[in-house]
Amino acid sequence: MIKKRALKKFTLYSFAAFLIALSLSISYLHPPKVFESFDNYLRDYLFLLRGEINESNNVVIVDIDEKSLQKLGQWPWSRDKVANLLEAIANAGAAVIGFDIVFAEEDNSSPYKIFKKFDISTNNIPNYDSQLSTIVTNTPTILGYQFQLEDEKYNRKEVPSIPAVFIERNKELGKDHLINAKGAILNIPILQDNAYSSGFFNSIPDETGVIRSVPLIIRYDNQIFPSLALEIIRVTTGINKVYVNYSELGVSNISIGEFFIPTDRHGRLIINFRGGEKTFKYISAIDILKGKIDRSQIEGKAVLIGTSAAGLHDIRAIPFDAVYPGVEVHANAIDNIITGDILTMPTWIEGANLFHIVILSFLIIYLTTYTPFWFNPAVLAGFVVFEILFLYHMLFHYSYILNIFYPIITIILASIVATFMDYLFGIKQEEAIKKKFASKVSKEVMDSLLLNLDNNKFEAKEKEITIFFSDIRSFTSISESMQSAKELIEYLNKYMDPMTEIITKEKGTVDKYMGDAIMAYWNAPGNVEDHQDRALSAAIKQIEYLKQLNEILEKENKPHIDIGIGLNTGIATVGEMGSQRRSDYTVIGDPINLGSRLESLCKEYGAKIIISQYLKNGLKDKYILRVLDLVTVKGQTKPVEIYEVHGFGKAEGRLKEELDLFNNAVQLYRNSYFKEALEIFKEINSWEEKKNLKICTVYIDRCERYIKTPPKDFNGVLKLV
Repeated sequence: MIKKRALKKFTLYSFAAFLIALSLSISYLHPPKVFESFDNYLRDYLFLLRGEINESNNVVIVDIDEKSLQKLGQWPWSRDKVANLLEAIANAGAAVIGFDIVFAEEDNSSPYKIFKKFDISTNNIPNYDSQLSTIVTNTPTILGYQFQLEDEKYNRKEVPSIPAVFIERNKELGKDHLINAKGAILNIPILQDNAYSSGFFNSIPDETGVIRSVPLIIRYDNQIFPSLALEIIRVTTGINKVYVNYSELGVSNISIGEFFIPTDRHGRLIINFRGGEKTFKYISAIDILKGKIDRSQIEGKAVLIGTSAAGLHDIRAIPFDAVYPGVEVHANAIDNIITGDILTMPTWIEGANLFHIVILSFLIIYLTTYTPFWFNPAVLAGFVVFEILFLYHMLFHYSYILNIFYPIITIILASIVATFMDYLFGIKQEEAIKKKFASKVSKEVMDSLLLNLDNNKFEAKEKEITIFFSDIRSFTSISESMQSAKELIEYLNKYMDPMTEIITKEKGTVDKYMGDAIMAYWNAPGNVEDHQDRALSAAIKQIEYLKQLNEILEKENKPHIDIGIGLNTGIATVGEMGSQRRSDYTVIGDPINLGSRLESLCKEYGAKIIISQYLKNGLKDKYILRVLDLVTVKGQTKPVEIYEVHGFGKAEGRLKEELDLFNNAVQLYRNSYFKEALEIFKEINSWEEKKNLKICTVYIDRCERYIKTPPKDFNGVLKLV
């Protein structure tokens, strides 16, 4: 019967996983635009999570910034100024210079242009366009231009000339995956015709308006033309042949000599952005013109001339920034190609994404099904976190762009479906189990037992634990003052409930209530990190809470509650103990006996909390401690140093003075200097304000007795019976 029920459950859950995988796979193959946008947004967050990374220091941006515009006037500048800027960059040793600017019209400020307009002789009259053309011709300059991608009535039909030869390999006839331009806005002929080469600087945002990729090649007039970034790379290699390699899905990669550049199917480079604005080195144009730069900043590097000035409208949005200079997009593209850390979507990615969806569907369904109901949110959160880390690792360590949206949706949807099915098929059964175990184990252990039915976690074994005992002082007289048993129980509950809550919040387990006493432990059955600190923190918080509770009890005309707490750490036997009819998960051993004895010593030493040296040695946080005594308890021969705890942190002021004096007196006492110790104890005892009202009296009595009758072989140890 059990096997049949398990098989039925497995079949139903497998069918649910299959339906989830099938529906999401179909959606992935035909995704709505909004889902693609969500995927992009999620990937943007991975960039933000990664933060900025160093660029290769091979690309420099000469910036026509606000400072340059203030000094030289509004844009466009006269071409003689641009010529001077270009010449200065070339003289500084730039390896190649690229313009993220198009000079589409003649310079109307040129004297040559003005003279010609009024039919005045132009002999020996400066022609700024000609001056710039001369500099362009004699420097390693790549001009920029822009393709018109929409079919409009007034599109320009000029065709740029480039020295590169593009060879398409494995391209299927009749299929064209490249972006096709409808027109081109070129530089004026005197510049375009005299430049060594040129490249387009189109940056095409996706549906959300964010630049995530740039086209490296565009087809126009049945020819392929390179982007500014790609042409700069080609020029630096000195190679004329560029190979465009296809797969069955479209463009796979572009290769130029030793450079292998993976692209998407449309020949676009998916940019691995280095960071936000000005991740790359920016040099103000005016600083170059005034000679205020170090040659080493430019020498041997690719230099892009562009603008960050908002008024010139070359501002884009990228994953890191909503306001980002367009010229730096090209700088990122060049740097990606140089360093080789290009984000890629190889042909197998779609298959991997589908496989990812299927595996996650079944894995989440099964994990959610075969873990406890309350653990389902942890499965969901854990897998979402793991998935994000996995996708982050694949993106930035292996440069593979896997889909993010569909795996996350798969995890969420599968978790919801499995949880709902768990509710239908499993809740009643789990409630029945809980009722069965409720009469056998405590609630704390019962919940853990349900998680560990198939292992030996509850078998008796030795383990280090921290034990806690607390007891209400003068409880007999308190109980006698109550009018009825009901009144006494209500009174006790006002104390027990908050004390128990404090213990459980500190990850402790209440073992049992013994009338007015509480026994609890830490680090069993599950491991509790820093269990000594957790236990002591609970004890201190209980003492602090008693002040509030006693204020409430005083208003109700009820007796105040005063307690003593004993804490110890040691190796004890832990596990399920008892008979077949009745058993409980508990702890036994010498450490428990010592913990109980320490609680009873609180009354003798006038302390609220007493801990052993074994617990103290495991503490990591700071506490205010007083050395109380060196004792041997009944049944043991090894002396134990015990401490009184006054609270969290570090002693200051009068309390520090008291503890320093007291600790000094204790050392004198242990070294048999009873007279000297007696004087200090009496001095502390004479103070009107002291933290412990009884402890000095205890030591004064001992010192006076030992002065009168000196003990033999005194070692400072008090033997308790």
